[in-house]
Amino acid sequence: MDYPAITLWVDSDFFSPYALSAYVALKEKGLDFQLRSVDLSSQQQASDSYRAVSLTRRVPSLQVGEFLLSESSAITEYLEERFPAPEYERLYPRDIEKRARAREIQAWLRSDFLPIREERPTSVIFAAARFAPLSETATLAGKKLIDAVLQLLPEGQQNVFGEWSIADTDLAVMLNRLALHGDLLPQRLSDYAAFQWQRASIQLWLSEPGRNG
Repeated sequence: MDYPAITLWVDSDFFSPYALSAYVALKEKGLDFQLRSVDLSSQQQASDSYRAVSLTRRVPSLQVGEFLLSESSAITEYLEERFPAPEYERLYPRDIEKRARAREIQAWLRSDFLPIREERPTSVIFAAARFAPLSETATLAGKKLIDAVLQLLPEGQQNVFGEWSIADTDLAVMLNRLALHGDLLPQRLSDYAAFQWQRASIQLWLSEPGRNG
């Protein structure tokens, strides 16, 4: 290993979609790293010890050598620049406009769709939780999401940009909030999300021994 020691802090339940995104980025880059968990249910993120790790006191947080960084999209962009292709796998498309679009998608997913995130939390994905039917507000948010992804994803393509990017993982998480709950979703988008979910890096997250305690 010719790079500094790397540590990733994630939630102890392994429910955070943002921790998943950072974890997938590290796995896709082929980097060795230590995984540490933060118990959000006991407010461990507010502790003095975690404050020393995370500026935002949220998960995920990343440490590479002495450098500490929070916020998942900042982490994935940093990893792309710190461990660049071709020595390491790409997280973002080669084309500059497609890279910008991937970052747009990431920013949008993190700042919008609150009704979906509230009514279809990731416990749907990671613990098969079930909730009441979507409210009108969440249904409208779902329609906006569906319309956008149908526009983004070309017919017959398994990745948005013709090559995998971290934005595919983030989109699949949001879509699977609906798909894995049985909410109405066009088959093309269900198939896209299911295809992304089979990626080795995501399957490794799902099989992490720490998720069971």
